[in-house]
Amino acid sequence: MEKDGDAGDGGDGHRHHAVRLPLTAMEGPDSEITSNGGPSVSLRHKASSIMASSAAAYRSKPASFWALLALSGGAMLTAFPAASLLSRLYYNGGGQSKWILSWSAVAGWPIPALLLLPCYLFSDASPTWPPPPWLCFWYALLGLLSAADNLLYAWAYAYLPASTASLVAASSLAFSAVFGRLIVGKKNRISLSTVNAIVVITAGVVIIALDSGSDRYPGVTGRQYALGFALDVAGSALHGLIFALSELVFDKYLGNGGGGAAAARFHVVLEQQAAVSLSAFAFTSAGLAATDGFAAMRREAAGFAAAGGGTAGYAMVVGWSAATFQLGVLGATGVVYLGSTVLAGVLNAVRVPLTSVAAVVWFHDPMSGFKILSLVITVWGFGSYMVGGHSSEKKTARDRGSSQHRRQNQIRS
Repeated sequence: MEKDGDAGDGGDGHRHHAVRLPLTAMEGPDSEITSNGGPSVSLRHKASSIMASSAAAYRSKPASFWALLALSGGAMLTAFPAASLLSRLYYNGGGQSKWILSWSAVAGWPIPALLLLPCYLFSDASPTWPPPPWLCFWYALLGLLSAADNLLYAWAYAYLPASTASLVAASSLAFSAVFGRLIVGKKNRISLSTVNAIVVITAGVVIIALDSGSDRYPGVTGRQYALGFALDVAGSALHGLIFALSELVFDKYLGNGGGGAAAARFHVVLEQQAAVSLSAFAFTSAGLAATDGFAAMRREAAGFAAAGGGTAGYAMVVGWSAATFQLGVLGATGVVYLGSTVLAGVLNAVRVPLTSVAAVVWFHDPMSGFKILSLVITVWGFGSYMVGGHSSEKKTARDRGSSQHRRQNQIRS
C-alpha cells in the first residue's frame, strides 16, 4: 500500500523512475496496419510493454517489500485451500458442531504472537504498547466480525461440498472491491475491468445456485443447501468488509509510509493479527461455552472417523485447521497492508480453482457440467481483471507522466 506521492520512492532514499513507452515506440516492422491506416500493436510488443512496466514496478520498491508480498500471497493461496478442505474433513469424519469448527479457526492466535518475538529481538521494531483506546476498539470490532465470519463459513461447509463452497466464496472479490472503494477510497479504484470481473464471477455463483440439486450430499435437504449457500455469500461479504476495515486501520492509524517503510514496519501486521485473532477467540470461546461445545469436543473425538480416527485423528484435524486458517488470515492481512483490499480479494478468488480441484480429487465431490462452467467463468473473470487492471495502471501512469510533462513545459515558458 503506497501513498500517491511515494510511488517512485523505494524506501531507501533513492527515486526510481517508471519506464513509460511512447505510443510511437510501438510502431515497427512487427506492427500490422489496420484498414484505417492506424498501427495495430503486435503481440510481441504487447508482451514487451507488459514486461517493461512490470520491471519498472519491481524496481520502484525494495526487494524486502516483494519478498513479504510473495510470502503473504503464498500463504493465502496454500493455507486457505487447506483450511477449507480440513473444514469439510471435519464434517465427513463425524463432526457436527459449527461452533467447534469456527473456534478452531481462531485457536491458532498464538502463531502471529510467536512470530513477533524475533521481530522485537532481532530488528529495530518496537511493540505498539500500550495500544491506544481507539486501536483497542478496532481490534475488538475486527475480532467480533471475524468470529461472525468464521461461524457463517462453518454453517456453509456443513451443507455444501468444499468445491461448491469455494466457488460461491469467489464472490468475495465483488464485496472486496465495493467495500474497498467505499471505505478506503481511491486506493481501490473500480475500473471497467473490475466491474467486468464482478459481473462474470457473480454469474458463476448464479450458475451454481441454479444447479443446486446436482451436488447435494445425501441427508442434506434443499432448505439446508439453500441456507448454506446464503450463509456462504454472507460470509464472503463479511470477508470483504474485514479486508476493507483492516486496510482503513493500516492506512489511517498505522500508516506504512510506502514500500520500504511498509516492509520495515511489517510487524504491525503481526500485532494486528494477534490482537484480532485473540479477540475473535474470546468471542468464539464464549459462544462455545454457552452451547456446551467443550463437552461436545470429547464426544465427537471418541467417535471421529477421519484422519486415522479417534481422539488422535480429531486433534490432528482441529489442530491443522487452526494452524492453516491462521496462516491464511495472516497472509491476507499482509496483502492488505502491502497492497490493497482489492488485491486481497483477487487472491482470494485465485484460490477457488485450487480448492475446487483438490476437493474433487480428495473428497470425490461431484463435478457437474454446470460446476465446470462456473469454474471456467470464475477463472475467466479473474484473468480479465488482471489484464484490465494492468492496462488501467499503465494508462494511469501515462496520464500522470503527461500531466507532469505539461507542468514542466508551463514552468519553462
